[in-house]
Amino acid sequence: MTAEQDASPGARPRRRAPQQLLFSFLGSLVLDRGHPPISSRVFLHLLDDLGVAEAAGRATLARMTRKGLLDRTREGRTARFSLSPWAEDLLREATPRVRSPKPFTHPGGEWTLLSYSMPESRRDLRHQIRARLSWAGFGGLRDGLWIAPGRADIAAIFAGPEFAGLAELADGFYSLPVEGTDVPRLLHRAWDVEAIRAEHEAFLATWTPDRERHDRPLTRLTLLGADWLQLLRTDPGLPAEHLPDGWPAPASTALYRERFDTLEPDATGQLRKLLEADAGRR
Repeated sequence: MTAEQDASPGARPRRRAPQQLLFSFLGSLVLDRGHPPISSRVFLHLLDDLGVAEAAGRATLARMTRKGLLDRTREGRTARFSLSPWAEDLLREATPRVRSPKPFTHPGGEWTLLSYSMPESRRDLRHQIRARLSWAGFGGLRDGLWIAPGRADIAAIFAGPEFAGLAELADGFYSLPVEGTDVPRLLHRAWDVEAIRAEHEAFLATWTPDRERHDRPLTRLTLLGADWLQLLRTDPGLPAEHLPDGWPAPASTALYRERFDTLEPDATGQLRKLLEADAGRR
C-alpha cells in the first residue's frame, strides 16, 4: 500500500510506501532527539495526514516491529513505539549522506569494484544485500561484478550478525579506469542514467513549488525526507564530467537543503505539540 501526496497542488503525484514515510519521520525528527516511546495515536495521526488509512498504518507499525525496526511497549491500552538499536544504527549510517552538502560527489575519480558470491544456504539475504549495495552506490556491471563511484565502505555492507561470514566471500578493489576506457558507456551499462535524471527532475518539480506553501510543516518535512531518501538510493553520485550537460544533482541538493532548513523548525514545533497533547490523554 502506498501514500500519494504532493508537496504542492501543481506537482506530479508521487507514490511513497508508508514504511518510507515513517523512516523519513523517524530519521528527521525522532532519532537522537530524546523523545520517549511515541504512541500509535501519533503515528496514525501523521500517516492519516499523509493519506495512509488507519488499517494500513497499523499494519505498517506491526510489520516494522516484526522486522526488528521498532520496539513496542504497552502503557495501559496504548501501544508505544521506539526505534530499535538496529534501526538507530541504520539511520545513523545514512545520516552523513542525507545531510551532506555534496551527496552526489566523490573526490579523486576512483571507483570501487566488488565481487561476491552468495551461498545457497543464505539466499534469503540476497534482497537485503542488494538493498545495501544500492544504498552504497553500486550498480551491476555484469553477473557477480558491482561498481560504485568513489571509495565505498565494503565492510559496512556486510556488517551485522545476520551477514556473518559473507564478508569473507567478497573481494573488493579501489581502482582507476585504464586510459581510453569509455566511462560514459560504462555508466550507462551499470545504471539507468536517464531514469536517474528523471528522478531528479521529479524531485525538483515536486519541491520547487513548495516554497509558496505555509501549512502542514510536519507532513511536508516527512514527504520531503522520503523523496530525498529515494533520490539518494537512485543516484549513487555518478561523476559529473561523464554526464550530460546540465546534470540536475546540484540543483536537487540545494533545493533539499533549503526546504529542510525552512520546514524543520516548524515541524519540530508541531511534533512537540502533538506529543504534549497525546501525553495529556494518558
